Amino acid sequence: MTDNQWNQLLSTIEGNIINPLPVGFIIDSPWLPNWAGISILDYFSSDELWFSANKKAIETFPSCMFLPGFWSEYGMCTEPSAFGAPCRFPENEFPHAFPCLHSTDAINMLKKPNAATDGLLPFTLNRLRLNRKKIEALEHKIRFSVSRGPLNIAAHLMGTTEFLMAMLTEPESIHRLLRIITDFLIEWHDLQKKTIDSIDGILVLDDIIGFIATEQFVEFGLPYFKEIFDRPLSVKFLHNDAQCESSVEYYPEIGINLFNMAFDTSLNGLKQKTNNKITMLGNIPPRDVLANGTVDDVKKAVTDLIKSLDDRSRVIVSCGGGMPPDVKTSHINAFIQAVNQLL
Repeated sequence: MTDNQWNQLLSTIEGNIINPLPVGFIIDSPWLPNWAGISILDYFSSDELWFSANKKAIETFPSCMFLPGFWSEYGMCTEPSAFGAPCRFPENEFPHAFPCLHSTDAINMLKKPNAATDGLLPFTLNRLRLNRKKIEALEHKIRFSVSRGPLNIAAHLMGTTEFLMAMLTEPESIHRLLRIITDFLIEWHDLQKKTIDSIDGILVLDDIIGFIATEQFVEFGLPYFKEIFDRPLSVKFLHNDAQCESSVEYYPEIGINLFNMAFDTSLNGLKQKTNNKITMLGNIPPRDVLANGTVDDVKKAVTDLIKSLDDRSRVIVSCGGGMPPDVKTSHINAFIQAVNQLL
């Protein structure tokens, strides 16, 4: 993000209304490589191609905030790999991390990984370190430390069904697992900040929040997320594009001030439930409209969204979730144009 974009983000979070409303998208490997004309595997394995793809995005859409911006990642494999999860990287499909904890007994033998040396993490961070000067030469800066959340990582290590069942049947074991993962994540975010001193934000992505009831979130989510977000940073950003009704009222307590949600929920409703304390990044349908709709569909969805807002403060117009595969340049341009026409 440029200094101007960062300041615009901070101003929006503070509650100032910017006209036209800011536009921002989470962009990463599901969309960026193929849009840039390369395979997903090439994007992961070549610093040059990774940098070029991100550079193409910021130059094609200079008015957009891309979050987190020059994201160094290996899909869902990034953090689970540090725990020993087997990972698969097809040439042009999303990577996949396979469970490595096949019973709750295995949790007793689990060690906290070293964020500086284990799995794909050193490659993730070193890519940013090696490319930092090139990024800053484009007048952009690395602003966020990034990770998947503790529930998301636990579900990858155990399998989603097995993890959710064990919450109910063996809660002590799950707390032990979440304690290890949370301690690891705190160290991982601290290491990113220590290595890249321009970081002043944190992004945590965790869709498993949307698979549990309020009671389970309060027990297994709330205390761990509060620890992870408890750091002196200007932007505390959560992505959860599953359901959020069981947890969203607790996001201000966690310290979250920026939230990317699913498309099938009302921004007005979310602003009510959080007392308008959180900036909402959303939320037209990503697949059915932004990727698979027509240009006119995109314009209508954006127009309808903005006109529906009871309060335009603390809103960044986006899709509900990250940028999906196959979104065309024309559709992003139509999105931006629709926002700019509604002053």
